[in-house]
Amino acid sequence: MVPASRPSAQRAINLSAELSIPLVILCSRQAKAESIAERVEKTFGARALVIHVPDSYALLPTPLLTSNPYFAKLSAGRSSDLSVKRNLGLRLARLRGWRKILFLDDDISSVRPQDIARLSGYLDNHSVAAMASRTFPDNSVVFHARRQARFRQDVFVGGAVLGVNIQNPATSFFPDVYNEDWFFFARFAAQRSLVKVGEVRQDEYKPFDDPRRAAREEFGDFLAEGLYALFESTSDLNFNDQLTAAGDNHWRWFKEIRLEMIAATSAELQRQLTDADPVEYRTGLQALESLRFAGEHLQAISSADCVEFIRRWRWDERTWRLTMARSDFGLSERDALDELGLTTWFSCGYGRSSRNGSVDCA
Repeated sequence: MVPASRPSAQRAINLSAELSIPLVILCSRQAKAESIAERVEKTFGARALVIHVPDSYALLPTPLLTSNPYFAKLSAGRSSDLSVKRNLGLRLARLRGWRKILFLDDDISSVRPQDIARLSGYLDNHSVAAMASRTFPDNSVVFHARRQARFRQDVFVGGAVLGVNIQNPATSFFPDVYNEDWFFFARFAAQRSLVKVGEVRQDEYKPFDDPRRAAREEFGDFLAEGLYALFESTSDLNFNDQLTAAGDNHWRWFKEIRLEMIAATSAELQRQLTDADPVEYRTGLQALESLRFAGEHLQAISSADCVEFIRRWRWDERTWRLTMARSDFGLSERDALDELGLTTWFSCGYGRSSRNGSVDCA
C-alpha cells in the first residue's frame, strides 16, 4: 500500500510484480492516478488498484480531534496528506477483509523480497513490524543537524516500510502531525513488541534547504521524542499509566532538555565553521538557520499544548477503533470504494485496460 505523492511509483510496481502481490497506490499531488495506472499496465506481472485521493478528501464525517486548526498552527502551517492516505489504507483494508498490509513510501528503495517475507511472517504473531532507513537516515531536520555537527545519532523504525495486522482490535490511526507513524505504533513500542525486520534506503534530499521545515516538524518531533523518552523511564508501567504520566511536569522538563540539545548542536556547528571548506560552510550555515527556526518555534509550544494533544489523541484512538470495529467487512472492491466516497480509481494489471476488471487483493 503506497501513499504516493511523486510522479512515479515504479519501484513499488516492480516490487509488487516480483513478489506477485497486488498493489494499492493512493495518489495525490504530483502522483497522477491515470499515469501511474498506465505504468502498471506496462510492467510485466503487475496488478494494482490505483486511487486518486482528492486534496479536500475527508475520511470520516467528523474530523478527529487531533486535526484541530490550533495544532496545525503549532506545526507552523505544516501541510501533508500522508496521515490521511495511511488511514485510508487502514480503512480500505478493513472493508475489503484483508488480514495483513504493508505500507511502503514512494521514496524507498533496496527493499529485498526476503525481508518482505520475514515481515509478513512476523505479522502472524505481532500487530506491527517495520524497517528502518539508515542510508540515507530517516531523521527530522533537527537530528540531521546533529549529524552535521558530528554527534552520534541513531535511526528508529518508521512508517516508510510498515507491516500491519489489520485484525488486531488495538490497531491505532495516524494523527495529522509530524512523526505520525511513531504515534501509530506507540503502544507496541512502549510494550517492547515493535519488531524491526531490516533496513532499507530512503532517497536523499537536502534537509536544510528550507530552514522553516524544521519549524513545521518541531511540534510533532518534540511530542514523539518526549513520549518515547517517557516510555524509557516508565517501562514498569502499563501504556495507559504511561500516558497519564505525560503531564505538565514531564513536558516542562523535556522542553528544557530539547532546548539544551538544540543549543549544544548550534554551538558545535558554529565552532566547526572556522575550519570548514566552502561546501561545509554553506551547509553548516543552513543547519544553524534550521535550528534557529526549530528553537524559536519550540519556545512557543507550552506544556499545556502537549498535554491537550495527548488527551485528544487518546480520545481519537477510541473513536478510530469504534469506526474500524463497526465497518463492514469483506466488501467488493467497488463497494468498498463507494463506502469511502472515492470516485476516481483504476483497477489494472499488465496488458489490461486500466479502466476494466478488478484486482483480487485478498
